[in-house]
Amino acid sequence: MSKRRSSIDLGSMQAEEGMSGTGRDEAIYRNLYAAIVENHLEPGTKLPEDTLAEAFGVSRTSIRKVLQRLAYERLVDIRLNRGATVAQPTVKEARDIFAARRIVECGVLAQVVAKATPARLDELRDIVRREHEAEARGDRREAIYLSGEFHVALARVSENETLSDYLAGLVSRSSLVIATYGAPMAGSCRHSEHDDVLELIAEGDAEGARNWMERHLKDIERTVVLVDEEPSVLDLRKVLDEVARRHRGER
Repeated sequence: MSKRRSSIDLGSMQAEEGMSGTGRDEAIYRNLYAAIVENHLEPGTKLPEDTLAEAFGVSRTSIRKVLQRLAYERLVDIRLNRGATVAQPTVKEARDIFAARRIVECGVLAQVVAKATPARLDELRDIVRREHEAEARGDRREAIYLSGEFHVALARVSENETLSDYLAGLVSRSSLVIATYGAPMAGSCRHSEHDDVLELIAEGDAEGARNWMERHLKDIERTVVLVDEEPSVLDLRKVLDEVARRHRGER
C-alpha cells in the first residue's frame, strides 16, 4: 500500500504538458489506487471511462489501460457492456483473502524476527504512533490505511520481496472487504495491539509473534459483518478532487 504516498493532484497532471504517456498513466493509476484502497470510492462504484478521462484530462485509451491494470490487481471489475466498477468482494472472496493473509503473515514472521533491527523496529513504531493518532481523532480511513501499511511494512522486514508484494495486494483487497461488509469501526485494530507484536519481535520470540498474528487476523476478520449492502451514489469527480487535494497537502 505504499503507492498512496506517491499520488499527485489532478491539476498538476493536466498542467504537466511534458509528462510522458507512461508517466501520466502511472499518476492516474496512483490516484485511482489511493481513492479505492482508502475507501473514498466504495465497492460497486461505477468508473465511467468518459468521466475519468475528463477528470484527468486524458484520452479514454489512457483510462482504459489504468482500469485494466487495476482489474488485474482485482481492485476493479470490468464487465462487457457494463463498464468498470470498484470491485465488490463476495463473502467467499473475503474469507479467502483473510485465510491467505494468515498463511503469509504467520509464515513470514520467523524471518522478520531474524532480520529485525532497532532501526527497523523504530520505523514500525512510527507507523503505529500515526495509527493511534488517527484513531484518536476519529479518522477511520486513515487508521485502517495505516493498519494495513503496518502489516506490509512488517513483512518487508523479512527482505522477502515476493511475499511482501503478494501481501500488499492482499491488504489492498482487504480494504474492499472492510468497505463492503464492515461495521462502522470494522477493520481497525484495537489500541496497542501492534505495539504488542513489536515487543515480541524485539524479544526474539518468533513463536509468540506467530501466535499473536494468527489471533490478530482472526479478530480482524470477526469484526467484518459479511452482509451485502447497496453502495451509495456519489459524485466521482468530487471524490477524486478531494483525494488529490489531500495528497497535494502531504507532499
